[in-house]
Amino acid sequence: MVIKLAKYIFPFFIIFGNFNLFCSEITSTTKNIEFNINHAEVISGFPIEGNLVIAKTKPENKVLFNNQKIQIDDSGIFIFGFHRDEESSSKLVIINSENDQFETIIQPIKREYKIQRINGLKQSMVSPPKELIKKIKSDTKKVKIARSSSAVIGDFTKGFDWPVKGTITGVYGSQRILNDVPKSPHFGIDISVPNGTKVIAPASGTVTLTEDLYYSGLTVILNHGLNLNSTFLHLSEINVKLGDRVNRGSLIGFSGNTGRSTGPHLDWRIDWNGKRLDPEMLAGPMKQ
Repeated sequence: MVIKLAKYIFPFFIIFGNFNLFCSEITSTTKNIEFNINHAEVISGFPIEGNLVIAKTKPENKVLFNNQKIQIDDSGIFIFGFHRDEESSSKLVIINSENDQFETIIQPIKREYKIQRINGLKQSMVSPPKELIKKIKSDTKKVKIARSSSAVIGDFTKGFDWPVKGTITGVYGSQRILNDVPKSPHFGIDISVPNGTKVIAPASGTVTLTEDLYYSGLTVILNHGLNLNSTFLHLSEINVKLGDRVNRGSLIGFSGNTGRSTGPHLDWRIDWNGKRLDPEMLAGPMKQ
């Protein structure tokens, strides 16, 4: 076995205080910076917290991300992403048919996040009563199973469309303080739209969950393949069934105000292998 010691190392530490400015500046900031993966081609993406990288290698190769084997499709496409708080560098290793190893060390860019206060919620939604804990645990299990399901790779390599267009009222990574009680960070993007607005598939995929959940109300999970999922929360109506194969632009359902919600909107979330990604970063600026 030969280990290729020449590594691509990507150690950038750039902090943007305002994420809205960050979205408009990231292209100009990074367009002249080359991000390479040893023994693979980068198709899209950039190493920064909340982002997804899409790459391609030879189909017969194996890919390890932080010592865990990740999926690769028949054409050699593989993906990896970065959670909200990636404190340590990541190691990507590609192993060819001769068992040679090609290593890339990646240090994602860190971001700053907003603090968001939301008041006026029912106390049961901030601190649920004991009799509902069982349902909440059951909901969590259902979501975990749906997100880990296998599915045929969709067309997300072409990018993501916005499932609705409206006013962004909540951003990825912001910590929410509900009725003055600090909670976990928000891992989606909230888009304020009238109740009953059509919600379309941002990319093709397979429906792996259609449930009425305690926190997120009527919820749909769409598996795009390679362990990449979109989740649509607080719907007023669901228009797909479990197992449906959905094309980009197809109707998923209608926006609503179900679950823990203070008004009609869509909460759109994306995850990969348990890491929560930033939908706004993947879809790009919203064009009305």
